[in-house]
Amino acid sequence: MKNCTFLILLALSLSFGATAQTSQEPGPAAARKVVRFYPNPATSFINFEFQKTPEPGTTFQVYNFLGKKLMEIQRFTARTQVDLTNYTRGLYIFQLTDPNGRVIESGKFQVER
Repeated sequence: MKNCTFLILLALSLSFGATAQTSQEPGPAAARKVVRFYPNPATSFINFEFQKTPEPGTTFQVYNFLGKKLMEIQRFTARTQVDLTNYTRGLYIFQLTDPNGRVIESGKFQVER
């Protein structure tokens, strides 16, 4: 429940605009961006591109807006495509965590039907 509350607060703290996220945004935040994802909003798949190949132990997770974990990948490459055919319309949150469990980056994407 604590994790669910965190994810809901994270989602609410993010803006509700559903635009593609890139690491090419100006300013200091661009240096911290390690994940680029597109298309957003997505319909049948979404691509995630990481600045570098994740080190062993890095985890990529996708949660629905209620905080339920829908997917976890522990072995992935610098480019990963997620199939969204079983996802319903709505907002989803992703997290990239390092081998120690610290969040490297998180964000949101939208699925449209």
